[in-house]
Amino acid sequence: MTAPFGPLTPDFVLSAVESTGLVCDGRLLTLNSYENRVYQVGIDDAQPLIAKFYRPGRWSDAAILEEHAFLAELAEAEIPAVPAVAVGGRTLHHHEGFRIALFPRRGGRAPELDDPAVLGWLGRFLGRIHAIGAKTPFVHRPSLTIHSFGEEPRDELLASAFIPPELRETWRSVVDQALDGVRRCFSRAGDQPSIRLHGDVHGGNVLWTDAGPHFVDFDDARSGPAVQDLWMLLSGDAPAMARQLDHVLEGYEQFAEFNPASLHLVEALRTLRLIHYAGWIARRWDDPAFPAAFGWFDSPRYWQDMILALREQIALMDESPLARQF
Repeated sequence: MTAPFGPLTPDFVLSAVESTGLVCDGRLLTLNSYENRVYQVGIDDAQPLIAKFYRPGRWSDAAILEEHAFLAELAEAEIPAVPAVAVGGRTLHHHEGFRIALFPRRGGRAPELDDPAVLGWLGRFLGRIHAIGAKTPFVHRPSLTIHSFGEEPRDELLASAFIPPELRETWRSVVDQALDGVRRCFSRAGDQPSIRLHGDVHGGNVLWTDAGPHFVDFDDARSGPAVQDLWMLLSGDAPAMARQLDHVLEGYEQFAEFNPASLHLVEALRTLRLIHYAGWIARRWDDPAFPAAFGWFDSPRYWQDMILALREQIALMDESPLARQF
């Protein structure tokens, strides 16, 4: 199978950016990204831009334009997300089979998630993002569901050759138990509004400056429960996560309502992420960057560790959810 990003030589990247009407100065820096390919490109007589080449076949034009529209909506509300740059009146460009978007360059450092002030600041901005995200739905982008993040990757992995034969039945049994636990958590949480989300709020997707945070990489933006954008900010044991949650919600609830019943979903969403992550690597194995970066993926040790992690999640999902302390 042809590598999806095989044509992206330096000359190709510069030519693609210049096909939008811009003039490059020859400077090119490859940035870290697995799902897409991202470059810092020097622009003649202007600041460098970030050129994002979307993975072929992943999104439709309409889905990408929804991402761009959401970013523009947030920027219009003075929320520090990084919108796509319009060149020639368009934010989405095509060049020899690739979809391309350009973004302004933004610097920053990883946020200090053990700092209560930082958590409160992030909570305020997430509250503002969700207040806008709740106004209208996505039409072309997917929803976070038990099927898409759990059942579908489970079935794809079981149909693959990645799971060692001696662990296959154990893995199948444990994943099925874990998904039963996820369903029980969703049932306990009740009906949760599905809103437009960032979808992947971890420390690497938040850049911190002295002026505060800005949110980057909305490539995984999708519909889902608000708590999906909150739980990845929490770490440690249950008391530590409860304290962190308090700080996040102190800021969040200044701008958006939080449903406490959604806390039943925290460990369920963590479980779905474990399964989805494995499925994501398997789907991308034809990309040479993945075997190089995730060479341990088809080793027995990885699958043994995943079985143990899922068993821990099964136990956690049957415990009481996080409780707010204020």
